[in-house]
Amino acid sequence: MVSALLPLLALAICHGLSYGAAAPNSGGAPVPAALPTAAREFLQAHNQARAAVGVGPLKWSEMLANATSRVARYQRIKMGCQFANLTNSKYGGNQLWASGVAVTPLMAVDHWVQQKIYYNHTDNSCVSNHQCGVYTQVVWKKSLELGCAQASCVKEQSSLTICFYNPPDRIAVVKSTEADNY
Repeated sequence: MVSALLPLLALAICHGLSYGAAAPNSGGAPVPAALPTAAREFLQAHNQARAAVGVGPLKWSEMLANATSRVARYQRIKMGCQFANLTNSKYGGNQLWASGVAVTPLMAVDHWVQQKIYYNHTDNSCVSNHQCGVYTQVVWKKSLELGCAQASCVKEQSSLTICFYNPPDRIAVVKSTEADNY
């Protein structure tokens, strides 16, 4: 990938309105053609991960996208792209903070999906001493809508990616934090 030594910190606190004409993508899930490029990329990456485990596709929600945009903008302006406190959010949420690298929607979702190796599907749990809440939020069967936004902080040379899911993943309402290299 970009650089295996760039620090990346991911946090998930996992706790709508769709539109557009559907166009097929390589994952077989519909992606609204009228969406901006980043929205299409977020939706396609999520839906590919979901299709890989037999879960139906998400639909893009302008309401959730606007909500994540407001949070990302606030974090950029007031908090230097630090993680948002999503504890009281009524939506499921995944966040990704990166330093020194521009993060594409596909990179963010791929990073969250990497936690799949720690997920035990038989008893719906995470392997001991590991986190998998961001992964379960991506593929949570009952989540139907998605909205995401990104912010870049030039001074801090960092970026923040936030996605909201509706309804939220009920098992990932626990804060999870991980630090690793990307």
